[in-house]
Amino acid sequence: MDTVFYTLQDFMTHSKGITYLVMAGILIALPLFWCFITDRDEKKRTY
Repeated sequence: MDTVFYTLQDFMTHSKGITYLVMAGILIALPLFWCFITDRDEKKRTY
């Protein structure tokens, strides 16, 4: 990756964009992971 930042504003804009993408991925993955963890199969339950 040969990205050259000539100004601080370019660097901050790039960093902010990457941060937003990471946070969006976390916000999507967290509920899916929670549903995976808490999902139960009612047929295999033993008492």
